[in-house]
Amino acid sequence: MNAAQVQAFIRAGLPMADDMDFRIEALEGRSAFARIPFHGRLVRPGGTVSGPTIMALADAAMYAVILAQLENVEMAVTSNLNINFLSKPKPEDLLAEAKILKLGRRQVVCEVSVYSVSNPQELVAHVTGTYVLPM
Repeated sequence: MNAAQVQAFIRAGLPMADDMDFRIEALEGRSAFARIPFHGRLVRPGGTVSGPTIMALADAAMYAVILAQLENVEMAVTSNLNINFLSKPKPEDLLAEAKILKLGRRQVVCEVSVYSVSNPQELVAHVTGTYVLPM
């Protein structure tokens, strides 16, 4: 699947992704680049993007890279997600780069770097996750 197909698939199956305007910017090899455009509904007290928004971006980016690699795995599910919040994001678009670290028969291990659009050198969050593949 290409980026547009993966984005449409995710939005059709996960209505929250459509609500957040989740976007796949690009798919390159074993990496996916995703974005959540800034919107006031995503802000938490203190004027920053909420933690659940950051986690949703990372999880959906992992799902996107897995779909792009394997297709027909819509029933792949997150079995583990670990997130380290590293810096307070500005109220602006968030970007994520998801990479497959290990692709096995039953599970996929991924890593995601999340950053603000204006400062790609400073990580907002570092995420690792495992997806279990359907039999």
